[in-house]
Amino acid sequence: MKTLEEVAKALKNTYMEHEVDEKLPLIQEIQRLKKEKNAILLGHNYMTPDVFHGVSDITGDSLYLSKVAADTDADVILFNGVHFMAETAKLMSPQKKVLIADLKAGCSLAESITRQDVIDLKQKYPGVPVVTYVNCTADVKAETDICCTSANALQVVESLESDTVIFLPDRYLAANVQNLTQKKIITHPGSCMVHEMYSAEDIELTRRQFPGVTVISHPECKTEVVDRSDYSGSTSQMSDFIRKSEAKNIFLITECSMGDNLRSEFPDRHFVSTCQVCPHMKKITLEKIRDSLLYDQYEIHLDLEVIERGRMSVQRMLDLSFKK
Repeated sequence: MKTLEEVAKALKNTYMEHEVDEKLPLIQEIQRLKKEKNAILLGHNYMTPDVFHGVSDITGDSLYLSKVAADTDADVILFNGVHFMAETAKLMSPQKKVLIADLKAGCSLAESITRQDVIDLKQKYPGVPVVTYVNCTADVKAETDICCTSANALQVVESLESDTVIFLPDRYLAANVQNLTQKKIITHPGSCMVHEMYSAEDIELTRRQFPGVTVISHPECKTEVVDRSDYSGSTSQMSDFIRKSEAKNIFLITECSMGDNLRSEFPDRHFVSTCQVCPHMKKITLEKIRDSLLYDQYEIHLDLEVIERGRMSVQRMLDLSFKK
């Protein structure tokens, strides 16, 4: 756990000094409650800096946090992210109490597909394996052969023997995978409301304004964006790329808070805005996190059948990605 001094130092890269001073007592209260409850706070890379740097014990992308949720010894998992992420944590640690600070922290991708949609596709294409992006509900995962994240989507697709794969629900991630594989990809018209806003024109304008800028995009973006980027990867892969790169000016094509959090880690880099805000991620605040720990709200509950079947699809992904 970070000391308050370490937290303050990290936050001063994105907040005014008086704002940091106002946040520290609440952060201290959350740290105390974590100890009392033997809770671990998992923070996605899209959390605001006060949540990401201030109170999250483990941070990362969906793939890494899924593994942490499966391995943790904590009694309580509070997921600082959106609802499907907390559901995934419950799938992987069904014996744990899993909380989310706001039940309305949803996801446009997760809301784009239902369990019945998957069943209908399986009936239309019998015998074709189903790969589902983790950005979906536990019900959908229960109808899936194997899950994937943006970090391992190609690896998962290539691991399957079939020449045809049903890939759900993100049409843009599916299109970007299709460009890298010989397999036929059948997809679904889902998309991320944040990443689909970016265009090739955004990149062209930024390159004119900042000659030599390094463009890094998320594979949930349209193919025209990914093709014009210097690198495309998951949020953790973006961080790793920046860490290994000597690029000084970086155009980060993803959710706004990712850039805010990276500024603290890489103060010598210049992150070029434009960015898009995810309204769902922004529903998770320090005040709601404090109340979640204080009142054990809001707990994730899943049917046993969904847990058993959904867990298998996530575990297959973890076994593939973290095999020794």
